[in-house]
Amino acid sequence: MADPMRIRAQAAGDKTTVRVLMSHEMETGQRKDAAGKTIPAWYIQEVTAQLNGKPLMVAYWGPSVAKNPFLQFVIKGAKVGDKVGIAWVDNKGDKRSDEATVT
Repeated sequence: MADPMRIRAQAAGDKTTVRVLMSHEMETGQRKDAAGKTIPAWYIQEVTAQLNGKPLMVAYWGPSVAKNPFLQFVIKGAKVGDKVGIAWVDNKGDKRSDEATVT
């Protein structure tokens, strides 16, 4: 399993900014190794976000997203102490999910 995501959710007034740093190699399938063989594609395909278990968003990604991707979005109505959950699935079926508390 991949390394844990670094998630920060900071409330300011009625808006909460969520910042997520994901650890993933994100190979496009177009690079070659030292022997000249193509490195197989390996990238995050779907990212989901939840607030207290309720779906917030779904993002569909492809091979053009950079290694160790960063995602930031704003939530209205979240309160200090609420739980923000982030999960991803890659094209090889690997999964990761983590959560953070709004501060």
